[in-house]
Amino acid sequence: MLLNKKIVLTSVILLSCFCAATSAGQSDLAKKNIQLTRDKSTGKAEVVATFWHAMPTGVTVTETGRIFVSFPRWGDDVPFTVAEINRGAVVPYPNSVINIADINNPGKSFLSVQSVVADGRGKLWVLDTASPGFSKPIAGGAKLVAIDLNTNKVVKTIVLSENVVLPATYVNDVRIDYRAGKSGIAYITDSSLSGTGGIIVVDLYSGSAVRRLTGDLTTSPEKGFVPVVEGETLLQRHADGSTTPFSVASDGIALSSDGKTLYYSPLSGRHLYSVDTAKLRDPDISEKELSVSVRDLGEKGASDGLESDAAGNIYAGDYERNSVRKMDKNGVWSTIVHGPDILWPDTLSVGHDGYLYFIVNQLHRQPVFHMNKDMRQKPYALMRVKIDEKPIITR
Repeated sequence: MLLNKKIVLTSVILLSCFCAATSAGQSDLAKKNIQLTRDKSTGKAEVVATFWHAMPTGVTVTETGRIFVSFPRWGDDVPFTVAEINRGAVVPYPNSVINIADINNPGKSFLSVQSVVADGRGKLWVLDTASPGFSKPIAGGAKLVAIDLNTNKVVKTIVLSENVVLPATYVNDVRIDYRAGKSGIAYITDSSLSGTGGIIVVDLYSGSAVRRLTGDLTTSPEKGFVPVVEGETLLQRHADGSTTPFSVASDGIALSSDGKTLYYSPLSGRHLYSVDTAKLRDPDISEKELSVSVRDLGEKGASDGLESDAAGNIYAGDYERNSVRKMDKNGVWSTIVHGPDILWPDTLSVGHDGYLYFIVNQLHRQPVFHMNKDMRQKPYALMRVKIDEKPIITR
């Protein structure tokens, strides 16, 4: 019994000494203003512009250095859904009138634009989801619109037909390739939140479009995918306390430098996929044959936007790790920029100045993920990082 008392007494003394030493250590750190080691930043990201009102998603940089951004109508007050950054100001483009959503004339106005892409040939292509608030697409409103950057006038409008715009379709991102078809081809991702994803292939000459890989495993949310952002599992958290998974289909899209390969990935997933563009365009290739031909390039991280450059590199955001990453021609991934201020890197765009531009918009802090409480802290940002590469120009 005496032995047990000695053991207990010794334990108490040791614990007291440990606590005292720990307390003293904390006190010493405070006195010396010493900080513990922290997650280190990688690369050097520069802030190009800030946004104090609506949340941006898309960005593109033209061959002359003009910068355009898009603001989809997801719930914020969005007076204009396409804008140009002009001498630090964010102004509606090409004018205010076309940016006023007119559901009675859906083919003539911008309803809710997700993506803008400069083609390197003097035109800006605008992808209108026609799904304000993620609603069912307004009939006749989902479209591709080309604007002449010299005259700032609309020169072409392709309204996507109902055979490719399904009731749950959300057209997300687009890439243009003039090396295929009579006047070029557009590839569009359907990142449906409640239906099936897929790739929409549009002939820019005739305006005809077809769906490929609809509901394919590679265009669908990855099974078992559970994203963690800022240390918290990302779920749709409703006001009544219920939750639903973050489940979004094919989203990011990029073309290889030679135009022969299309890269894509679901927003809810970490894998990168690729498919031959010739097979995508070939009506004689069955869906089963096309699906079998898709290549799984492995994990790249969970990303929103994808981009590529003329040297054959592929870029992807990594919203779980506050990063932007690059896959080189050998398939090796590396982190080119990482930091605590890169909160949800969205769309990416390679500029002719050797920089990679990207939107940072805190998408994961929206009310839908926090029981209707908006956790976003303005401003949102457009950032860039030096990559010393050039964009792909398809002439």
